[in-house]
Amino acid sequence: MIQPPADRPVYTGEIATYWFDDGLLVSLSNNKQRTVELITRNVAFVQQLTGNTPVPLLIYLTKSPMPDKATRAFSAQQLPVIYKAMAMVSKPGLALFIMNLLFKMKPPPIPMKSFSNADDAKAWLEQFK
Repeated sequence: MIQPPADRPVYTGEIATYWFDDGLLVSLSNNKQRTVELITRNVAFVQQLTGNTPVPLLIYLTKSPMPDKATRAFSAQQLPVIYKAMAMVSKPGLALFIMNLLFKMKPPPIPMKSFSNADDAKAWLEQFK
């Protein structure tokens, strides 16, 4: 299990813990139920962290309750507002399940890829820095 670093600032939001690592925003998600209101607050939180500049995101996924349809649609709309690309690190199958859930009718609005290890995810995100 990944732990936030002790050698740099760590920011705790409502749905994840964030830190910066070599030009990437890193996120350790929690298992809180996502809602439109919660996503709205999280977008504002991430914009504060990044100075309103979309950044590449390395996200460590955890299993969380399935959001409702409105929340899934709103989340998909907000992705390009705060992120350039998203690399998801999780147990096999979880990231693919989430991507299929969010984007079953159309492709994701930003480049997204799932990985089983962080080194491969970081290497892929290099192109978006």
